[in-house]
Amino acid sequence: MLRLLYNALWYPALPFALMATGARGRQDRRQRMGHLDLAADGDRPRIWIHASSVGEVEAIRSVAHGLLRDTEGARLIVTTMTPTGRDAARRRIAGAEVCALAPLDCRAVVRRFVRNLRPHLLIVVETELWPNYFHEAKRAGARVVIVNGRVSKRSAARYRRAKRLFAPALNSADLILAQTADDARRYTRIGASRDRVLVTGNTKFDLDQLDEAELRPALHTFMGGHPVLVAGSTGTGEEAILVDAWQRLRDQFPTLRLVLAPRHPARVPEVEEVLKSASIPFVRAGELDGSSAQADVLLLDTMGELRAVYRHASIAFVGGSLFAGRGGQNVGEPAAASVPVLFGPYHENQLQMASALIAAEAGLVVRNAADIVDACARWLNDESARAAAGERARSTAHGAAGGARTTLHHLRRLARV
Repeated sequence: MLRLLYNALWYPALPFALMATGARGRQDRRQRMGHLDLAADGDRPRIWIHASSVGEVEAIRSVAHGLLRDTEGARLIVTTMTPTGRDAARRRIAGAEVCALAPLDCRAVVRRFVRNLRPHLLIVVETELWPNYFHEAKRAGARVVIVNGRVSKRSAARYRRAKRLFAPALNSADLILAQTADDARRYTRIGASRDRVLVTGNTKFDLDQLDEAELRPALHTFMGGHPVLVAGSTGTGEEAILVDAWQRLRDQFPTLRLVLAPRHPARVPEVEEVLKSASIPFVRAGELDGSSAQADVLLLDTMGELRAVYRHASIAFVGGSLFAGRGGQNVGEPAAASVPVLFGPYHENQLQMASALIAAEAGLVVRNAADIVDACARWLNDESARAAAGERARSTAHGAAGGARTTLHHLRRLARV
């Protein structure tokens, strides 16, 4: 009955869902309604990867490339919930035939999409549990896998309240590859079959990709020769705290520079207002050239450059963690770049890596500007201690690597026609 009600409610909700999910132009609306422009090309393996946004695209990137390399003739179709995720997929997953906005989870819409695509394999990344994706892909004969699976305590409680809706969807999956043992237990409590749930680690920790991240010359000019605090993937309210901490730190470290990289590009004007209200000169990365580094604050308004920026940071703060609701962003990326990492108390989505960094004395929990000042001053006053913490961070990230390789091992056999 719950599934019937879920499907029935989608029909009156469709116009509102189209507006809420950012379907602006005709192409966006067509994609949201399940229309897929895919050329006919025999019966080559068709792999559908569904990711939420930019972070999930990064998480699946190495796996996607591995599947394209190892599966002869594979055709890769990537869907995302956000336009920025779609743009990231187009840039970061070379070889993807189509990158589109995800269809709404209305049964008729998903059925149209699946009928056009005829997937052999559906890969759902991390937390995206859309029931009709699972049911309709399975109904069409596809194998279904959750990769990098993650379920927070709060999400698990919500899913359990609607277990009759989500348990059948999870049991349509051939495999659920979870990040941690805790995630695996939560999947089984929601209703997944225990024998289909495996712990494979986090595919984001693919250290081979880090070597590809090189700064363009203008960014190198800005960061070179200065200690730099990089605040990555920040959310609403966090930039003001970072700016406050940076201003206090400048009393001790007058050459310290600050990079602010908001998680969502649409928030760049909001962050500009924070800087202007504090009367702080800044430069946007998109406007930066080799001669415009007079400002000591850089607003990273470009996509795909944070990884390279982390490599030249002295200390990193990772956002989405000072306030409840987001659960923290990827702390493993700066750690893999040999950078000590700060993050807020709300890092439940990154608990495994964050806990390992804390245990290694390579990461610290900060709750406010004063905590950030104390932690940064400690490391900036002692370069050998800062460098040692960075090396421990890198070792910790290395220890977590291997999730992508293990995941690929399980996917290769399922991707074959």
